[in-house]
Amino acid sequence: MSLHSDALATLRDWAAPDPAQEALRARFVAHLEVAADGMWRSSYPDHITAGALVIDARGERVLLNLHGKAKRWFAFGGHAEPVDTTLAGVADREAREESGIADLRLLPVPAQLDVHPVPFCDPRGEVMHLDVRYVAVAPPSAREITSEESLDVRWWPVDALPELEPGMVDLVGIARSLV
Repeated sequence: MSLHSDALATLRDWAAPDPAQEALRARFVAHLEVAADGMWRSSYPDHITAGALVIDARGERVLLNLHGKAKRWFAFGGHAEPVDTTLAGVADREAREESGIADLRLLPVPAQLDVHPVPFCDPRGEVMHLDVRYVAVAPPSAREITSEESLDVRWWPVDALPELEPGMVDLVGIARSLV
């Protein structure tokens, strides 16, 4: 099965928790149904990305990265690479690479979908990431490392988060409900 086929099957099978997430799920599926390169940056202006919010096993802290280009705190994530064979694999690889934590446990089902413009990828502001977000649980012994893609990587108590976009705040709540 190709990465495209896996992503399409994953999104077709995903049970959206509410009408807004269902609308996004339908948009992502429709995108993949018409765009053979829908998982890749070559799909313009929309393409699927994936990532994961890293949370500790007790659900008390989340690991966020200060994105080097956006200069904002986010979960880990990004574009598919040729080595990726599954949508969950994209999220898992991105979380491990960007957090420096090799032994994360990725929960296998998407937790949230999000669409956002990526102005630093395109000065016209037309590029849109159709982002599939997972949750990854870090072991108690986890030691994060700041990757070259981030300005900082830091654990935050869930009750003292930095300024986040509303979808990211919602994702923290979803992650807490899953651990």
